[in-house]
Amino acid sequence: MLFVYCYIIIGIQFELFLALALVSMFVIVLVSDITYMIIPNKVLLFFLPIFLVFRIIDPLTPWWDTITGGVAGILIPMSIIIVSKGGMGGGDMKLFGLIGIVLGFKKLCFCFFLSCVIGAIIGIFLIALKLGRRNQPIPFAPYIIAASLITYFYGDSLILWYSNFYHIPFN
Repeated sequence: MLFVYCYIIIGIQFELFLALALVSMFVIVLVSDITYMIIPNKVLLFFLPIFLVFRIIDPLTPWWDTITGGVAGILIPMSIIIVSKGGMGGGDMKLFGLIGIVLGFKKLCFCFFLSCVIGAIIGIFLIALKLGRRNQPIPFAPYIIAASLITYFYGDSLILWYSNFYHIPFN
């Protein structure tokens, strides 16, 4: 269904193939993280050159946004891992690095914020229903993936709405 949705939203363009690769990676990561609570390096390393080639052929504007997005995708979660002493996994950090390559810096920041919000809301809901405990580890990739897909397809509109709502100039 996600492949069809990509086609409906993007149409026949070069970006469609990037979207299909991104969704393919997300499906593999989702199943792996939910089942084993691990995001395999082999999967991320397989998709890294694919995303880099796509962004070289069809770069973001400005062209360095891919680089800053990838670097920020590593550094932001790394700082959380260091400060929280392992509150987030290394696989999540590397996944954010790949997402940063695809989305760019601004959308990566929004995606990170959105994934934390989604994770917090669902975590509170699970604790309220007594389906989870406060210190119980849960896979974070499902929330990252949901936020990434929302940001990939609707990020520009949501960032514009958010910046207008709070009167923040995002250029």
